[in-house]
Amino acid sequence: MHLLRTLRHLFDGKRDLTPFFTRQAELLCQCSDTLVRMLADVDPVQWNMLQREIKSSETQGDALLQDFREQLSERVMGSLSRTDLSTIAMSMDDSLDVIKDAAKAVQIYKPRKIDQQLRDLAQLIRGEAYALQELLPLIWHIRHKATDISLLCDRVTEMEHAADDAYEEYIGYIFAEEQDMREMTKYKNLAETLEKATDSQKHVADCVRLMVMRFLHE
Repeated sequence: MHLLRTLRHLFDGKRDLTPFFTRQAELLCQCSDTLVRMLADVDPVQWNMLQREIKSSETQGDALLQDFREQLSERVMGSLSRTDLSTIAMSMDDSLDVIKDAAKAVQIYKPRKIDQQLRDLAQLIRGEAYALQELLPLIWHIRHKATDISLLCDRVTEMEHAADDAYEEYIGYIFAEEQDMREMTKYKNLAETLEKATDSQKHVADCVRLMVMRFLHE
């Protein structure tokens, strides 16, 4: 309840929903930072603690999204589409969910080692999150910041493509090098979940890009 009261105070009297998107991006960056820390070492005790941190941030994200929906329904949005804004907000929440799933997978699987390729995927997740943190506040200045928005969307896309390449190379590596089928399955599943997280953040950028295209052609 305290979180919801704080959010309402931030939003009162404003048509601009930047505080919501800013907070969503902060949570995404926090989760991605924590995921990088989680994959930095093989320590089940640390994994448990960090997984709880990510779960807490994801829960805050759920409450934030619910309050956003209430605020959006009460506002005159002018030239920005309610549907587009809602889609972006939900896509950000989905990204938090996937990072939470990745952290939970590490905690459950307890892999014997964390290969550098998995750490690299986590770094790309974090890179995308910080690019989205730069991107989302620009939405409310879409008329004057369309080029900046496009460049940041491109940056997210480039990182997602790098993650695709890293994932494919890693799958080939573990099938060639890992003899323990049980461990190989763990590594494969972890890599898939991490790659899915990069996809989910690219989807946010794609939603923003589509909104810009609609705005500029109306």
